[in-house]
Amino acid sequence: MEKIRSFIAIELPEEVKKALSDLQNKFKKSGSLPVKWVDPGNIHLTLKFLGDVDADSVEGILKAMEEAVKGAASFNIEVKGLGVFPNMNRIQIVWVGLHGELEKLGDLQKKLETNLKPLGFMPENRPFTPHLTLARVRDFARPEERQRLGRLVSEADFEEKHVINVTSLNLMKSVLTREGPIYSRLGAVTLK
Repeated sequence: MEKIRSFIAIELPEEVKKALSDLQNKFKKSGSLPVKWVDPGNIHLTLKFLGDVDADSVEGILKAMEEAVKGAASFNIEVKGLGVFPNMNRIQIVWVGLHGELEKLGDLQKKLETNLKPLGFMPENRPFTPHLTLARVRDFARPEERQRLGRLVSEADFEEKHVINVTSLNLMKSVLTREGPIYSRLGAVTLK
């Protein structure tokens, strides 16, 4: 049985990808950093990582997604602000924050979790924290390099607002390559 590495996400408009690319370039100008930058074309808002799924389960996943969006209207979220996981001294992820109608986003994500559970996809143990991953710190990064990156993030300015009109959820396929992941859409469901 063919396995497909997949996840459910909201794709970003080109204007947002361009703004994130510009932001990454500002960081790159501050010198060598021990990070792997996410290709701006690949940045998306993940609602649920599914992992390797059987190819014949795609239809069931799409039906669960359709159920999750029933009665849900399109809404807006804004891309604004910077942060890190887990904290400024031990940075592993640099992310861009989201604001706006996050309650609607959270409700949608919870419905997805509920509808996917009967298909064998267990809900996340940690709370849903919507963000866009900008960079991942490399394993070999020294503590002082992580702290320098923390200072750069805390001093960086990303207060311009960019709006994402959420009109659909996408089931994405991820193929890992040496150059980075290649994403393609397996299907989509539309919000009213």
